[in-house]
Amino acid sequence: MLTSNRTRILVAVALLALAVGGSAAVPAGQVLVVEDAETGEQLLTAPVQEDTTVSIEYNHSVEKTRVLDEYTVRDGELEMTRMEFESYGWGLPARADVHKENGSYVFDPEGSWEEVYVKPGHIAGHKLHVSGETYDLVALSDARSVRLHLTNQSVLDAALH
Repeated sequence: MLTSNRTRILVAVALLALAVGGSAAVPAGQVLVVEDAETGEQLLTAPVQEDTTVSIEYNHSVEKTRVLDEYTVRDGELEMTRMEFESYGWGLPARADVHKENGSYVFDPEGSWEEVYVKPGHIAGHKLHVSGETYDLVALSDARSVRLHLTNQSVLDAALH
């Protein structure tokens, strides 16, 4: 039986430590992390699941037309599953197996990455689309390079962010 206040306090502290320690080890789920490419400062975390679509949308700097790079979360990586653009220009696939869809050129590029780097620009107006949410990458990063990657987040991490 707990007879002294000191014993009760020690038991309460021990239970609290177990609860916090346990929550730090229990995964809450996978998240997409956007961080400053130079400093590693986390700018955004967004919950994702397997097969979640993550898109980067911007205006081509020369052609001034919309480009959409689409990735799908698969096995802890970002698999590029679609590229959509309105006109051919520098850096866009001239020799890919492209088809027309609703007035845009579309193709399914190959490749899967653990991390993707983006240099958001004011003219390009880079936007990030994740699970129905849109984020302004230029404002988020102050137009600095960002690194996108996936990680598992604990219950404690989720509560603190």
